[in-house]
Amino acid sequence: MLADDNNPQLKQKKRPTFLSRVLSVLIKAAVLLMLLFVFDRLLPSISQQTQSFVMAKWQQLSLLQQEPPTENSLPSPLPEQHLTDTWGAARSQGRSHEGIDIFAARGTPIRATTQGIVSKVGENTLGGRVVVVVGPGGAGHYYAHLEDYADISPNDWVDAGDIIGYVGDSGNAKGTPPHVHYGIYISGSAVNPYPLLQKN
Repeated sequence: MLADDNNPQLKQKKRPTFLSRVLSVLIKAAVLLMLLFVFDRLLPSISQQTQSFVMAKWQQLSLLQQEPPTENSLPSPLPEQHLTDTWGAARSQGRSHEGIDIFAARGTPIRATTQGIVSKVGENTLGGRVVVVVGPGGAGHYYAHLEDYADISPNDWVDAGDIIGYVGDSGNAKGTPPHVHYGIYISGSAVNPYPLLQKN
């Protein structure tokens, strides 16, 4: 052991070479740059998501303080189409129709009937592709059987007249003439949307 410790050749081998020191510095610099890049990309994203969430909650509280829709106060989701009151019509499995059906060509743009916050863009068994917008008074505006969605996401703000999707026959409407099922829910209960919509 003592002989090894006194061997100048072994001591020389233990010293880091200039090349290894440069390589070590370069590796540390690369790791630091990578971390800075990640934080630069990640932190603004987190901040923006938090800001978006807080804004959505503030808008939701503001909407809850407003009055729900009243008679003839809402524009039609399909302004050029004739409206028929199909509320309460018999449906399968003993259900009654909790909304109205508005027929139009497949792919016709569906427009929001109110300002509000998008609470759902997704699918369910009966409605197929659906969009839900929470408007004044906390009223839920339900659009179903869509062919496709517009470029919207949950927590987005929409104004009356904004395109939220396109007419189709998804869900249990498959094979029927393309239409949008439009429903309104106030305090969790379905109400007839027909009297609330402006007629052409």
